[in-house]
Amino acid sequence: MDAKTVRIRGRVQGVGYRDWMVEEATRLGVQGWVRNRADGSVEALVAGDAAAVGALLIACRAGPRLAWVERIEEDFAEPPAEPGFRRLPTA
Repeated sequence: MDAKTVRIRGRVQGVGYRDWMVEEATRLGVQGWVRNRADGSVEALVAGDAAAVGALLIACRAGPRLAWVERIEEDFAEPPAEPGFRRLPTA
């Protein structure tokens, strides 16, 4: 299982990015979570088959229609303890 934490920066809050990411991750069978950060970024933990995680990260570079992604930072992580992909409260 491939697992990464990602921080997505740009115009990614207030444009439906988290809901879009939950839908995309669920469609691809990726586990983890997504949440807004107080600094205006979106943070996520994504885990699953390497091809599915890679496909989600490629999709995240474009995001939903109203988003503008400036950059994505990735780091290796431990897989989530719970199955599924969910939206968490802002951190």
